[in-house]
Amino acid sequence: MGRGLGAILSAESKAAINSATDEGADKFVGNIVEVSLVDIYPNATQPRTYFDEKALNDLAQSIKNLGVIQPITLRKDGDKFEIISGERRFRASKLAGLETVPAYIRLVNDQELLEMALVENIQREDLDAIEIALTYQRLLEEIGLTQENLSQRVGKERSTITNSIRLLRLDPDVQNAIRSGEISAGHGRAIISLDDAEKQSILFDRIVKNNLSVRQAEQESALLKDPKKTIVKSKAVLPNQYKKAEKNLADLLEIKVEIKTAANGKKGKIVLDFKNEEELQKILSHIN
Repeated sequence: MGRGLGAILSAESKAAINSATDEGADKFVGNIVEVSLVDIYPNATQPRTYFDEKALNDLAQSIKNLGVIQPITLRKDGDKFEIISGERRFRASKLAGLETVPAYIRLVNDQELLEMALVENIQREDLDAIEIALTYQRLLEEIGLTQENLSQRVGKERSTITNSIRLLRLDPDVQNAIRSGEISAGHGRAIISLDDAEKQSILFDRIVKNNLSVRQAEQESALLKDPKKTIVKSKAVLPNQYKKAEKNLADLLEIKVEIKTAANGKKGKIVLDFKNEEELQKILSHIN
């Protein structure tokens, strides 16, 4: 795990080592060290803005039982340490009553810190769709990455990044609905596919009021774009018990049998195919 595992940083090392060229820096870089929680402070550029209280308490209980399994990553800042990634683990460790936390120490400049924090949060943290979109935008604007560079850094297709950033063009109420989980990012993409703001508002209201699925929202979006367009309804899936009955009848009568059910599955009809009068009489004899 590294020779620094379990080591507590001394006051001297906290004050003296600030760059990769300083003597003793090799004791930090690539190793795991125990850092006092009082010496750690959150990253001001952290893209996550909401931490679920119940999830934090659950993580704190896990840390009480098992300890911090995955070290956090910190940037050395004088005799203090700024969080690059792992703020949830940091907060939960405080709730668990720990005094120190295992950490990787990175010696980087502020721009590298921001980029690392943003990229690592996209990859490791459960950000909502709007937070992810904002993070992509910050990487493009503040770090100066191209979409191609960004695609390579975060391991996502360029189209995925483009579609994510498009969500930021949505009305703030719609964005808030995505952040709260009232609707999904898929719903948001269906809404943003409409160019007209009024139609976007109409679709959003329909999604919320009628609890539409993403597929249904996409169909509604298509209708709003072209009111004359008809939506082809997909064929209902036949329940297994009806499929079995269909096969049993076909084997018994030696003809093609089709069972059709209503949308609610409570009623339906049986269709018997016959090629000639002889087959019809055979069917009738079975019924008699």
